[in-house]
Amino acid sequence: MKPNIIAFIGLLTLGLTSCNDFLDQEPLSSLSPESFYTDEGQVQAASNKLYQDIMPNHDTWNYGHYSYDNGTDNQTNKYPGSRFATDLWLVSNSNGNWNWANVRNVNYQLNQVLSKYNAGAISGTDANIRQAIGEMYFFRAYAYFELLKNFGDLPILTQALPDDESLLVAANVRQPRNEVARFIISNLDTAITYLNPSNSDRTRVTPDAVKLFKSRVALYEGTWETNFKNTPFVPNGPGWPGKSKNANYQYPTGSVEAEAKYFLQIAAKSAEEIAEKYKGSLRVNNGVLPQHPGQSNPYMEIWGNNDGSKVREILMWRQYSKANGGNFVEIATEQDNKNTSFTRGLIDCFLMKDGKPTYNSEYEYCDTGVVSVRTNRDPRLTVFLKAPGDTNCFKNLTNTIATDYRPVEVVPMIWNDTQGGQCTGYNLRKGTMFDRSQCIRNESENILVIFRATEALLNYIEAEYMLTGSLSGKVLEYWQDVRRAAGFTGSAINPQTTIDATDMSKETLDWGAYTAGQLLTDKTLYNIRRERRCEFMAEGLRDMDLKRWRSFDQLIEHPYHIEGFHLYNTPIEHWYDEIELVNDGSNSAFVSSPELSEYIRPHEVTKQNNSFYNGLTWRMAHYLQYVPLRQFLLTAPDHTTMADSPLYQNPYWPMEAGEPALQ
Repeated sequence: MKPNIIAFIGLLTLGLTSCNDFLDQEPLSSLSPESFYTDEGQVQAASNKLYQDIMPNHDTWNYGHYSYDNGTDNQTNKYPGSRFATDLWLVSNSNGNWNWANVRNVNYQLNQVLSKYNAGAISGTDANIRQAIGEMYFFRAYAYFELLKNFGDLPILTQALPDDESLLVAANVRQPRNEVARFIISNLDTAITYLNPSNSDRTRVTPDAVKLFKSRVALYEGTWETNFKNTPFVPNGPGWPGKSKNANYQYPTGSVEAEAKYFLQIAAKSAEEIAEKYKGSLRVNNGVLPQHPGQSNPYMEIWGNNDGSKVREILMWRQYSKANGGNFVEIATEQDNKNTSFTRGLIDCFLMKDGKPTYNSEYEYCDTGVVSVRTNRDPRLTVFLKAPGDTNCFKNLTNTIATDYRPVEVVPMIWNDTQGGQCTGYNLRKGTMFDRSQCIRNESENILVIFRATEALLNYIEAEYMLTGSLSGKVLEYWQDVRRAAGFTGSAINPQTTIDATDMSKETLDWGAYTAGQLLTDKTLYNIRRERRCEFMAEGLRDMDLKRWRSFDQLIEHPYHIEGFHLYNTPIEHWYDEIELVNDGSNSAFVSSPELSEYIRPHEVTKQNNSFYNGLTWRMAHYLQYVPLRQFLLTAPDHTTMADSPLYQNPYWPMEAGEPALQ
């Protein structure tokens, strides 16, 4: 296949030299595809390139995909992000996320392959050719979902357009977000008709992975339209900026409420198909934190392995190898998570082992030490939260090539430094293999789990509850399945135990406890959200969930203080007796002051030029990103008057460069 891949890359290089910015569309008239896409190997090479470009990846030199929850109430690094200040996120002529390269590339490949396939001009095994076509439909859906989460309303493109300005301008017409979500789901349905149902290689797209992703997309849109109705963030909502270009738009179902129901029903149905197939295969957390050879935990090994084919509940995974490119994950899990740390809010959210919150349990909760924090807790936290003295590595200790390992966990670095030191004191070990041989920079072979079946159960639980308001259908059954797999036993398996013990007034550290700036009164809905938070910790889904729940509004009036472990007036403070923890708020300060809180506040160390010293805040505009101003000029007929562009700006974002959101 190697010559085909080289030829394919060369073809892209020839045809994708930019001449304008219209939807990042490139001139395609110079391509000569007649001799390409004519055999199975060439088609698969095209699809293989899209896997690399579009699907999630473990970034190098850090904790990989496990750092993707940074910038939420779960995880943080030294910089929480400009969206949590009122004056840092400014409109610009450019915005790297308004990037249509992936959509453009998929459209071109798909158009070429479909044309030749329908003409019978591709040689090879039909099932393999159809598999590649199905993958391309999936990739287009995946790329569109990334854009939907960032921008809402979008142009819907199915063709790789020629370098014709009039066509490119016309293509910039944004469609209402629900129509975009419908388009994504349609692509996923089409993908399933092409994919090989007998394909057992889960490093490639399978029908089950597509169905799970379909439930994710539908749940996202259904809950977004539920929580943002009567706002400019949904079609026909008051002040919806798309009204000027879609004056007569009507929902296919008749109303925003009916449209939300439509998506939630799809989410529940698609999730149920996967849940029924895999619910008996979920790996169970046995509560064992492996500390020496002979010990293992099947639940931890969902992520902590280098061969995802061994775990049936993994529906799609990405493989790494030292020979063809590794990652940094094992080093990050054995050392300090590489500038990713976990918040007090996340740690406190986990239940006690009896299934009750920390404030209403038969077990006493003590947060004056890291070991005590995980004692008698949710078994997921027990095995994933690191504490000084834990054994981090006990496999292949004689490997002398791997030098970036840490056999025993040390006292966490809590001060800010130029090396990306730990910020909150809470380190997690999700993804670890306890293997020294994997601790070679950019050669770790730790897999990336892209989709796993447990999400289907949780997607169903939320969608069905949103539809019925009760634990009807299979909600209770699936919820108990998730609890059993998490390692709970006895009455703790029953979510009603948790619901009855919940006091919403004591859940204010959790952003997911809010919608539209109001603390939830529905304890069942909150605990559904809590279960997702705990099950998906460090898996990159938190920001997506918080946005669709509309869980940032309360920060507008009540800035939030990200905190770490209980540093002051506890035994933890004495861990640092030999170090002068300067905490006076000056530029020389290492840590936050005890006058602010006994808990360490990583973003409130220095006062000068610190937009986050008084906490994290929010603006409504920040639920979506701004459309770059350059696009308005490029698509305006005279290229000078932005108001004449077929595009429109997102809610509350100004049309002037260098300005922050209006509200």
